[in-house]
Amino acid sequence: MAWFVLLVSGVLEAVWATALGRADGFSRPVPTVVFVVGLVLSMVGLAVALRDLPVGTAYAVWVGVGAVGTVGYAMATGAESVSLVKILLLSGIVGCVVGLKVLH
Repeated sequence: MAWFVLLVSGVLEAVWATALGRADGFSRPVPTVVFVVGLVLSMVGLAVALRDLPVGTAYAVWVGVGAVGTVGYAMATGAESVSLVKILLLSGIVGCVVGLKVLH
């Protein structure tokens, strides 16, 4: 269950990071609210997962999922360019996250 909560928290990290980019210095209310709610839920989920998982592994997985999710979403929406190198590097992050899960 801790791994599931951690993955959801990582996805929420991508949500709040994307919302932060759209909040325009917190001047736009909807992205600002999405940012705050996503941030709080993401941190709560990370804290819950840390009850059962080592902090180093959990944090690395949380950041990796959030980073891949943020860049993947940006590429899918056209906000960021797609390139083979980016896809390979993101695949490397995913591989490392899976490796940390396997080694746990």
